[in-house]
Amino acid sequence: MKPTVYPVEQSYFFHGHYRLGYEIYGPARGTPVLLVHGILMDAYCNRDIAGTLANEGYRVILLDLLGHGRSDKPTKAAEHRVDFYAEQVLGLMDHLGLERAILGGVSLGAITTLTAACLAPHRVRALFLEMPVMENAVPAAALMLVPLMIAVHYAKPVYRIFARILRKLPEPKRAVLNSVRNALAAEPEVIRAILHGILVGPVVPSVRRRRHIQSPTLVIGHARDPLHDMADAKALRRQLPNAEILVARSVMELRTKPERLMPRVLEFLHALPADTDRPGSVRRTALAANG
Repeated sequence: MKPTVYPVEQSYFFHGHYRLGYEIYGPARGTPVLLVHGILMDAYCNRDIAGTLANEGYRVILLDLLGHGRSDKPTKAAEHRVDFYAEQVLGLMDHLGLERAILGGVSLGAITTLTAACLAPHRVRALFLEMPVMENAVPAAALMLVPLMIAVHYAKPVYRIFARILRKLPEPKRAVLNSVRNALAAEPEVIRAILHGILVGPVVPSVRRRRHIQSPTLVIGHARDPLHDMADAKALRRQLPNAEILVARSVMELRTKPERLMPRVLEFLHALPADTDRPGSVRRTALAANG
């Protein structure tokens, strides 16, 4: 049986005075799943997963956070904080009229949706957190991201040439590789602002706040990358009352070789309790409403 091909809806909404891009896959009446990409990446990062979930009947929304993908790209670090990104997730839900949704993401997307769950727990039906970056990853994050931030700041002319060359190359066949290419091809001022803002601002909610998240949660971790320390994934499994964990073999397994993990992801999603909230009555959060 061939998978159904759904048209992809690409659109924008305004959060405050910034315009943010998003994409929607799947049937109009499907259970909403909102996914967020990793740092410097974009919606391409999650397109393969979106296609699979859409063919399972889910309505999948992919958000480009501020500074990423098709969204506006301010160059002030103060605009790029994880808690601000979480408000953008809730703002998109308001824009689409979603009372509740399954929220998920990879790396930066994981901690962004985790933060959204702390800001508005009543809006979250479940969480799907892939490779969260938390306390145990701080040394690796500093070693990997600070040199990049310094390089794009002090070698802007050279990096700008590099980015221009990348943008002229053919698009990779795999969506996730296209997302990586787009990340590296961003303007140096934007890269610096994103890295600076995320590293300086609050990265994850406190352990006390995490322990209050009651939503069913699937955590995916792996042991091959210090930036996505398995200890963080295991800690999150212990801290969230209704969490379970899957162990990936690599950072790319779910996107390049999904045969082992995707059935487990679908099993988790299919097993969620029925959502009894009445559709159509959106309770706007104070933060999103004032954004």
